[in-house]
Amino acid sequence: MTHPPVWSPVWLVTNPASGSNSPAAVEALTAALAPARTLAFPNDLLPTRADLEEAGVGTLAVFTGDGTINSAAAALEGWGGALLVLPGGTQNLLSKSLHGDRPLDAILADLPRANRTRRRGIRTSQGMSLIEVLAGPGAMWADVRESVRDLDLGAMAETFSNALRETREGPAVHLSDPAEGKPEGYRAILLAPERDCVLVEGYDFADIGEFAAQGFAMLVKRNFREGPHDDIGIFPTVTVASDAPIALMIDGERRQGESRESFTCEEFALDFLATAKADS
Repeated sequence: MTHPPVWSPVWLVTNPASGSNSPAAVEALTAALAPARTLAFPNDLLPTRADLEEAGVGTLAVFTGDGTINSAAAALEGWGGALLVLPGGTQNLLSKSLHGDRPLDAILADLPRANRTRRRGIRTSQGMSLIEVLAGPGAMWADVRESVRDLDLGAMAETFSNALRETREGPAVHLSDPAEGKPEGYRAILLAPERDCVLVEGYDFADIGEFAAQGFAMLVKRNFREGPHDDIGIFPTVTVASDAPIALMIDGERRQGESRESFTCEEFALDFLATAKADS
């Protein structure tokens, strides 16, 4: 049994290259949501706020990975409709935050009881993160993740070599304000929203073999928070510094920062739909 969404009309964004975007899943989702328009990213451009306002769209459903969801949300900041995040990628961290770790059909069944909610994220010079930011040489492993996703063996070998070299030889990153954590810095610093503040963790490795194994497993698969790290603290604002431009991974996507980057926790000006079971 399908349920019409509460806020209509609906537009749907899919990404055939994302982890969960099988034709059967997209077909079931289309039958459940009855979208007025379906966009297949990246062949179709992500909709802008002006596009949705002109069409009178009430809900934009995004069935993609976290990186594409971040891009879609960034283009809609200030929009009066609601974003429905669905588990269309590999990790689906934002969907899990809004709906719990549940399959697509369970989320769709709860849509009639969904709530509008606002989220806090990490504001960076390269855009807003809705989940987490990784700063430092370790963020280079996002490039490996892209080549793995594209199944490009040549690119996998090249990006793996580059990531290994940069994380081994590249300048460390450290907290300059507040001056916390190891003075010599880390291979990677994780920043995530925690209430109104920024949660900070530092990641390092005892030897290069450990880093190669854990770097691939933790950073490419994006479960690095399970690995060994320093719980540095929770702060109102954080500045990270290095002797070189700082590599960033924002919601799983690579960005390039400056040699000094500041991070704050802010409310993102967009409504998200959260299902009742996620709130419980």
